[in-house]
Amino acid sequence: MEISTLATYHCLAFVWYFFVAYSITHVKTEEPPSEVFLYGGQWKYLTVLNLVLQAVFYGVSFLADVLRLIKKLRCAKCVISSRDLLFSVLAFPVSTFVSISFWTLYTYNRELVYPKSLDGVIPLWLNHAMHTAVFPFALLEILALPHRYPAKKKGLILLGFVAFLYISWVLWIYSVTGEWVYPLFALFSPSGLAAFFAGSLAIIVSCYNFGEFLNRMIWGQSKFSS
Repeated sequence: MEISTLATYHCLAFVWYFFVAYSITHVKTEEPPSEVFLYGGQWKYLTVLNLVLQAVFYGVSFLADVLRLIKKLRCAKCVISSRDLLFSVLAFPVSTFVSISFWTLYTYNRELVYPKSLDGVIPLWLNHAMHTAVFPFALLEILALPHRYPAKKKGLILLGFVAFLYISWVLWIYSVTGEWVYPLFALFSPSGLAAFFAGSLAIIVSCYNFGEFLNRMIWGQSKFSS
């Protein structure tokens, strides 16, 4: 894909994710929010954090494209390295995990992750923008250009560290408010919750491996953007 075309695509994707993140953080409801909602606002939900993550990623990608267009190759090389690390370790695995886990749980029992009462608060298009479109966007990014993946150990350590930070944030919110961020968690015993978190970590690691596999199958081992 031509650099100018990539720049246009990345710019539009950035604007889209910024718009979606803005829209969900400004949703109004007539119901008084619970304490768990008030504590940390919407920045406790992985879906919302993923929207911000994707906006940052596409912003960095657009910057890399612009630097290549104006021939600032030394600066571009550094930004491209950051772009590839961000995509491989976080942007692809998290967006894939969000889409798969949400729709799996939604199909099983939507009240555990997305109560029916939210239908009157969050428009249908916004729900799909947050939980459905994120996966095709991630796939399109892999098809659009190759990304250099870090060494497997380094990539998984970084991903695991971020997962640990998010789990710690969820547990901290529960310790302060006495309520779980997701109603699903209330169904588990402490050991069951630990097993659920471990299973979720295994799934997101699989998402990381899946992205690396697709990147290698499409672009091979040696072809990387520069």
